[in-house]
Amino acid sequence: MHIHLEIIGYLLIALAFVHITFSRYFNWKIELARLSLVNKQMMEVHTFFIALVVLLMGILCALCANELLSTQLGKNLSLGLAIFWTCRLLAQFFWYSSDLWRGKRFETIVHIVFSCLWLYLSAVFWIVYFD
Repeated sequence: MHIHLEIIGYLLIALAFVHITFSRYFNWKIELARLSLVNKQMMEVHTFFIALVVLLMGILCALCANELLSTQLGKNLSLGLAIFWTCRLLAQFFWYSSDLWRGKRFETIVHIVFSCLWLYLSAVFWIVYFD
């Protein structure tokens, strides 16, 4: 399980840095211009803090895998992370419309890859908690 936590750590660190591309990829300069200033800035701030939390989760997993596996605090953190990533997995199927990806090759691949990632993260953290 140690190696899985380290892998997750590096995946989450990479995911945090992918957030840097969101503004350009999703064309936020034009898309967010239609929003009120407070909504535009909330979108930007929340994206930054999501990326920061994902980065910190990654650092935790990459550098503290032993502690996550062997301490009560680590088990409790793993429970929280399991709940977090399970909720993200469920959102993938029940919050996002399938219209966003169905029938679109690239978007379907992204949907499948991230569904697998959320499942992997959830499973590892549940296993760490219950082990």
